[in-house]
Amino acid sequence: MARSLLSRIRQAAACCGLGLALALPAAASDQRDAAADLGLDREQALRASQAAVGRTIGDHILLNREGRPVALSSFRGKPLLVSFIYTGCFQVCPTTTKSLQDAVEGLQKSLGPNQFNVVSIGFNQPADSPQALKAFATQYNIKQSNWDFLSPPAAIVPALAKDFGFVYTATPAGFDHVLQVSLVDAQGRIVRQVYGESVAPAELGEPLKMLLAGTPVESNQLLDNLVDRVRILCTVYDPKTGAYRVDYTLPIQIAGGVTFFVLMLVFFINEWRSSRQSARNKGVRSA
Repeated sequence: MARSLLSRIRQAAACCGLGLALALPAAASDQRDAAADLGLDREQALRASQAAVGRTIGDHILLNREGRPVALSSFRGKPLLVSFIYTGCFQVCPTTTKSLQDAVEGLQKSLGPNQFNVVSIGFNQPADSPQALKAFATQYNIKQSNWDFLSPPAAIVPALAKDFGFVYTATPAGFDHVLQVSLVDAQGRIVRQVYGESVAPAELGEPLKMLLAGTPVESNQLLDNLVDRVRILCTVYDPKTGAYRVDYTLPIQIAGGVTFFVLMLVFFINEWRSSRQSARNKGVRSA
């Protein structure tokens, strides 16, 4: 009985090992493939973004949520926060916009109302129309009077993005882009780039206070540190549907491996109980 049980356990262990060997390397392979397919070089993108610091942005004409033309020069006279978004994104762009909204609300309380302006630009044209941007702002309850959502003509998107150092690229999966908020001074010059999915109020508050006080704003910290903080979009864009979807391949594979392991554990326990019960019954018969 003991040898039979040991044999069955060895067979089950071999199957379990094979199952995990199939699941985990496949998951690791998917991670490597995802990294290989990433179309945006983070260091180059960040260098391009940092190169925009000190640049005066051009007087581009965009459309607001009502479809009326708005010149970027009309925002001069006050500091300006500028972010680039994609309205069809249901995960990252709403998260970054909500984080920016929380930061803006906090800054308005500490700095006072109407001390600065905010602009979100829809870069995916022609999908990011004034109507789409209006729906986006309504959906996420953004009602600040100093916050505009602007839609650029498709023809000027490359030049507009270059002015702000905003780097995006098309990949086989869709788009990758850097998450950044550009801080522009009252003269229309970019003085700071703030990176990441979550915007800390202090990252914007300190340079904003300096601008309002007429103090020069220092440049960002070293690029090596910035690379660790910037997050590239992790969702997969489907150009056929015009929407982002989450790639569940890796979680499914890991869950499959864990499930297989649990099943094998249950099998071991049942075999152990069965062996003990058989031993008791044999002892009773012997007695």
